[in-house]
Amino acid sequence: MKRTISTSDAPAAVGAYSQATINGDLIVTAGQLPLTPDGELLDDAPVAEQTKQCLENVEAILVSEDGSLDDVLKTTVFLNDIDDFEEFNEVYSEFFGEEPPARSAVEVGNVPKGAAIEIEAIAMTD
Repeated sequence: MKRTISTSDAPAAVGAYSQATINGDLIVTAGQLPLTPDGELLDDAPVAEQTKQCLENVEAILVSEDGSLDDVLKTTVFLNDIDDFEEFNEVYSEFFGEEPPARSAVEVGNVPKGAAIEIEAIAMTD
C-alpha cells in the first residue's frame, strides 16, 4: 500500500506532489532541487554546491525511513547545461562511492526555479 513521505529534514514540496512515496520496501523520491530544508534556493551557487544540496535532500528523505544512499538503485539527474556534467559528477561520486546506483543524466530546457540541477532517486530498503 502506497503512503507518502514527509520530513522536515528536506525542503517541503512546493507543488502538488510529495517529497517521496513508499510502497513496501520501494521508495521513490520526487526530484530534489538545491533547496535547503528551510526553503532557501541555492540557484546562484556553483553546480557542485547545488548537487551537494540535492543529494543531501535525497539522503534526508531516505534516512527518515531508516534508509540510506546505499539503498539507491537508480537516480535521474536533470541538468540545465550538460557542460556542468564533470562538476556535478565529481560531487555525486563522493556521495555514492565504489558501488554507485544506475543513473541517467540529461540536459533539459529549464530546471524549475532557475536551478542548475534536479535529482530524483529510486531506492529499496530492507
